[in-house]
Parts: sequence; structure tokens; C-alpha cells
Amino acid sequence: MPHAYSNAARRNLLATSADEPYLTLLEIRHPDLAEPVRLVNDVEDLTVNDPELGPLVYVACPFRLVKPDDVDQQEPKASLEVDNIGRELTQWLEASNGGKGARCRLMECLRSSNEEYAEDYFAEDYTLAANVDIEFDMELDLMGLYVDNQVVGGTLGFEDTLNQAAVTVRFDPTTAPGLW
Repeated sequence: MPHAYSNAARRNLLATSADEPYLTLLEIRHPDLAEPVRLVNDVEDLTVNDPELGPLVYVACPFRLVKPDDVDQQEPKASLEVDNIGRELTQWLEASNGGKGARCRLMECLRSSNEEYAEDYFAEDYTLAANVDIEFDMELDLMGLYVDNQVVGGTLGFEDTLNQAAVTVRFDPTTAPGLW
């Protein structure tokens, strides 16, 4: 599925030496979390103005993300590893039965808005954009979580609901040999 990037994002992605980093935002949601975990793969926090929720602060934290692949006849899979720098994520994993039912939203953006990037990026009075434009947005299930001393990781994808059995017991030669 092609993505419609803005001119500034396209210019940044295709540049040999980009003027500003392309930031990856991560939002982990779970019913046991009072507020979603919001992270940005950068060295400083980022505030994004959500039209419904208002300003949301994404905390700077290093993580490694392998984006979902697009292979025919296969569900998209991605992997995520977040540095284990505090007890918050591990405490949540212990309390939530391994994070079962968690969802992860992946977003990408530029720190500056498109107009400011085009006109004022190198100006002395350059200020960060009040509204960061989200260039890419995808929500996936977070499964197979694991924790060690250095990272909290897991697999991102979609639950395979189409290949699950519709009923708990079906009558076939294995479960009901007397019928055959």
C-alpha cells in the first residue's frame, strides 16, 4: 500500500544527507494502562497536538523497530525492542499477564512542519512547529513480549483470525471417529 508523504517528508527521505531526522513515534495501549506509553526515537521529547486529546508528550527513549513487511500471502510482521531503562514497562508486563491484548501505534513525522521547513529551517528565529504533521500511521497488535536486562521486545502484527476455528469442537474423523 503506497504512502502519501508530504513534499518535505519526501525531500527528507530521498536526501543523501537530510537536514533533520525523520522521527518514529510509538504509542502502546492496553486496558491495564491508565494512559498509553508514548515514546519518540530521539534525544529530546516531542509534543504533538492531537485535535481530540490536546497536546501529547512523547518521551525520548531509544528503541529499535523493524517495519512491517509487505509479502504476498503473508501477514505483515514487525519487531520492536525498547531499551529497558526503567521499571515501568516491566511492572506493567508483570501486572498485565505479559501484555496480552496490547496494541501498538507506529507513526512517523518530521519535527518541523512543512511550511516552516520550506521557508525558515535555516533562519535564526526558527521555532518548532506547533502541529507536527504525522506522515505515516499504523496500528498493530503487540504479541510475544519478552524482557531481559537490556531490552523489552516483542512482535508486531495482526492476529490471524481468519485461520482460527469457528467452533471449539468440530466433527471430523479425529474428534468423532464413530461418525465416519
